[in-house]
Parts: sequence; structure tokens; C-alpha cells
Amino acid sequence: MLGRLTPRFLQHRHLHSNSKPVLITSPIFYVNAVPHIGHLYSAVLADTLKRWYALKGHEALYSTGTDEHGLKIQEAARKAKKDPKEFCDAISHKFKTLFDSANVSYTRFIRTTDADHYTAVEAIWRKLVRNGYIYKGTHEGWYSISDETFYPATQVEGVKDAKTGVEIMMSKESGKPVEWTVEENYKFRLGDLKNRLVEWLEANPDAILPKAQYLNVLNTLKASGEESLGDISVSRPSSRLQWGIPVPDDPSHVIYVWLDALTNYLTVAGYPWPDNATQAKSAWPAQWHVVGKDIVKFHAIYWPAFLMAADLPLPKHIISHAHWLQGKTKMSKSLGNVTDPHALIETFGGVDPVRYFLMRDGGIEYDADFSKDMVMKRYRELSNQLGNLALRCSGEKVNAGQCIPLGPGKSGYGQSEEKLLLLLNQIRDRVTSTFENAQFSNGLESIITLVNEANGYWGDQKPWVLADQISSGGAEADEALEKLQTALYLCFETMRVAGILLQPVMPSKMETLLSWMGVDREHTCWDCAVLSGGKQRIEAVRLSKLQPLFPKLK
Repeated sequence: MLGRLTPRFLQHRHLHSNSKPVLITSPIFYVNAVPHIGHLYSAVLADTLKRWYALKGHEALYSTGTDEHGLKIQEAARKAKKDPKEFCDAISHKFKTLFDSANVSYTRFIRTTDADHYTAVEAIWRKLVRNGYIYKGTHEGWYSISDETFYPATQVEGVKDAKTGVEIMMSKESGKPVEWTVEENYKFRLGDLKNRLVEWLEANPDAILPKAQYLNVLNTLKASGEESLGDISVSRPSSRLQWGIPVPDDPSHVIYVWLDALTNYLTVAGYPWPDNATQAKSAWPAQWHVVGKDIVKFHAIYWPAFLMAADLPLPKHIISHAHWLQGKTKMSKSLGNVTDPHALIETFGGVDPVRYFLMRDGGIEYDADFSKDMVMKRYRELSNQLGNLALRCSGEKVNAGQCIPLGPGKSGYGQSEEKLLLLLNQIRDRVTSTFENAQFSNGLESIITLVNEANGYWGDQKPWVLADQISSGGAEADEALEKLQTALYLCFETMRVAGILLQPVMPSKMETLLSWMGVDREHTCWDCAVLSGGKQRIEAVRLSKLQPLFPKLK
């Protein structure tokens, strides 16, 4: 029986009938510094979502890129004695190189200096003007060059400089310096949209995840008095800022960097669309915006308001993730505690273990502490669980035919298989529920729990003893053969199902594992992530020699 080989699955991949693409976006990253592990986390989180929807049969699009305008970039380029575009080119390339190294499967790497983005920004500006949401006025307040935003008096505080003893005004939210600024510019009627924003959130309680961020945004919108949201500046005088997109028909002003940057999500969806039919077929609205918690206000208040004012649909979900800390302190170049992601990938023999660590331990609601020891812990978890199970099931003593049984032994399953079968039958729905609610760590833990149960089951069955009984040819041989066949079948099925569900996180390693088990690309989809693949199997595949999936590191 163990000489019968693994079949390929008969079923065909089910593609969803909805032809409208699913759009996943990461933030576009500011090019004032080279990328670090926090940037990689945002990109991998969004990529995991994109690959998850593709696994389920959707046409999934994913955009990432770089945010290249604003006073901060203008000043950084000046200090570097470079043309702003030249300065942006160099750092944007570093982001793209990192994401390519990390197997981030973006379908568009957008730069806010791209020509079609200029077109989209000009189009939404004109729409906002036509709809009466932009007017010219005087704006004064505490402005942060670093954050590229004005703060009300209630959100700033005086802090004494430790070196000089001089009091400096700082943003309470970001801890960045602010300066009092008075200037004439264009303003956006944000105050007119507060009630509509509240209605949107109350009607869509899962629009912002995690729940704590949703409640924070809702409370901000409902605030009154000095805390109440007012109109916001959407331009800067070109006498102060030259590096940006000029206001249409008024070159004396440059469009506010956040209106410019946020519009990238429309640019990648083809905005401005020539007609309603084209818009209907586009990927807009986005299924998920992935953002860091420090830019939630811009994505969950300003961006929906701009879209409402422009008569455009709002994104379905915004996921705000927490920060990475090192030594309980937020990673910062100035503090010298930034981890080079390229070096980390090299240390762990490729990007997949790093991707797994980021998704297993990265914080959504709470900040997560980074250390190489934690990455090593997760590497050993993968090696000891999934890697070990593959090696155990392909050992020559217990799998003399070097094949995967077509099914369990004739006597079927018994009490010893109950727990593993229960987990196998539940795992796809559990992972779906967690991944689609931004609980990636919980989903991955469920998969590891399944594989751990398979390892425990394998040990309990004592396959090496069963192999000896088969070899002896005694009275126990037939029963031992049935038990060994069942154990091999269930453990290989565990690896196959786990391998399919882990593809969005570790695409390269899981491709190796599934290919080794004879699972072709057509049957690596979500529909097949069930016991027996959901259909009878026919075409046999013999196992080749497997190199360790997670070898010992040098």
C-alpha cells in the first residue's frame, strides 16, 4: 500500500465570479531616510493581504511606493546639495530594492513624482474646488516641518531642551518641534464633513482596525470646543515650498503634501476615469489601506473627507499597525537603534523566515520589541515543527517507498486521529477569520498548533516500531502497515494544508514544500486547503530527496 503514490488533485481552482479587482495598499514611504525594519513590516503586511486574496481566487492588486514632495524633502535635498528629484531617485530606489529582495509582490510601485500622479492630483483638486470644498483664506497655527501638518494649541506643549535649557514647542502626538506659522493659503472645509464622517464610521464599525484606533478616531470626530476639528490648510505658498505639485491655475501655491500623497491610492486605480463604466471596473475603492499608527488621522479622517467631498467611494478597511521597538524604544536613526533589513535577511538565509517573524510577532494594537533572538526563536519554531515533520515523514525507514499514501489505511481513522482531524477540518476557516480581521499572529499560531499536533501524533504512533513490525512479516504486519499508512497520510496532509495557508507569508519556502509533495500551482489555492483537497486524487507523484526547509544557520 505504501507503494501507491500521491495523486494530483482532480478539482479545478475556483475563481470568484466578481471581476472587480481587489486593491491592497501600503503607505507610500517618505524619502527622507533609508528604509528600516518598520517600513519592511508595513510592506510585508500589505503583501500578505494581497497574496491572501489572490490565494482565494481574486484578482489582487497591491500598490506601494514613495512619497517625495514637501518641505522636509526640499530641506533634506538642500542639505545634501542635491536636486530634489535626484535626491528622491536615490532613496526611492533603496525602498524598491528592499521590497524586491523581500519578495513583495507589488503590482505598482508608485512615486508621487510620476506623471500620472500629477494628473490625478490636479483632477481631485479641481473636483474639490467645483464642489465648493476649497477656498482661500489665512491660516495660522503650530506647524511641524517633520510631520508636514498644523497642530491646534491643545496638541502642542512646551518642552525644555536638555542641552540648552530653552523651552521648545513640541507636538504631543509625534514629539516633533513645531513653529508658529501665519500664511495665506487654500483651505479645505473639513468641518462641514464631520457629521458625515461620524455616520460613516458608525455604519461601518469594522472600517478601522484595531478597535482601539476606530474608537480613537470616532472620539476625535465627536470632540467639541477647542478639540473640535476645523478646516485644514491644503496648500503652502510657493515662496516657502517649491518642491511639490502647483495648485492648478495658481502657481503661487503648492498643494499640501498630504492631499498630494493620499491621492496616490486613486492614481494606482486609474483615476481620473474617463467614464462611470471604467470607474465601475476599476479596483477602487481599496479593500485595505495598511498604515502605521502615526498616520491614522490622515488616512481615517482627512482621506475619507477628501473622498466624500469629491463624490468618490470610501475605502472598505483601514488597518493601523503599531511600531517596532528596540530596547523598548522606537527605532530611530538618530538613536542608532535601527536594524538593517538587508542584513537581517542575509543572516537568516533568505526573506521567508523574516517575513514569518514580522507577521507572527509584529504588533497591530500594541508595539512589538525587536531582537535577533526573537527572529531566531521563530526560525527554530519553523525548523522544529514544519521542517522536522517533513524530514520525519520522508525518512527511508518509515517511508521505504518514498511516496505519500493515497489515503488512510483500510480501517480508517480511530481515536488517536481525532484531535488532529478536528484541527485539520477547522484550520482553513480559522486562518481565514484571523487573516481577514488583521489577526495575523493568531492565524499563524493556529497553523503552528496544527503542525505541532501532527508531530505529537507522529511520535505517539511510533512509526519506526510499525516499520519494524512490517519488516518482520509477523502477525502484526498487516495492522502495522495500515497504521503507518494512516500516519503518513495525515501528516503529509497536514503539511500540504499548512503549506497552502502559509504561502502569503512564506511564498518561496512553501513553493518548495508543495512542489516536493507534487502539488501543482493549480491546486495551491484556498479551495484546496482542506483534508484530501476536497476531491478524489488520481495521478501519482513520487517524492524526491528533500533538503532541509530551514537548515542550521552558520
